[in-house]
Amino acid sequence: SGQKVCYGDFKHSCYKLAYFQDLSRRVGFQEARQACEIDGGALLSLESEAEQQLIENMLQNLTKSGSGISDGDFWIGLWRSGDGLATSSACPDLYQWADGSISAFRNWYTDEPSCGSEACVVMYHQPTANPGLGGPYLYQWNDDRCNMKH
Repeated sequence: SGQKVCYGDFKHSCYKLAYFQDLSRRVGFQEARQACEIDGGALLSLESEAEQQLIENMLQNLTKSGSGISDGDFWIGLWRSGDGLATSSACPDLYQWADGSISAFRNWYTDEPSCGSEACVVMYHQPTANPGLGGPYLYQWNDDRCNMKH
């Protein structure tokens, strides 16, 4: 389940935000990807600063709705395929969009992506966390282990 927000835009007619306060209902990257595909969609590909801002506004509205939303990052459709651990300086260039989009837009948090065993990407949503070197952990991207539950 989630909150579906629809627009008349020909390219992205609907966005669906799924947030589960109950930790046991959160899922890993592949489960989230499959859930989107079953629903006729795909994990989010962000193609511009304007689309990033649109999503941030949606998340802010979701938090204001009094639903008791708290810390919990959101999977987006960016991931790094390939075997083994990517540790070279080329690692950031290995990330691709799950739906095949070719957008080069990125919104990494400071010092991200860290690569290594972290190959799937979340949009930070940690309003109660103390800010780090890149400021609050809100809406920037972080690579994480694909089996983490978000």
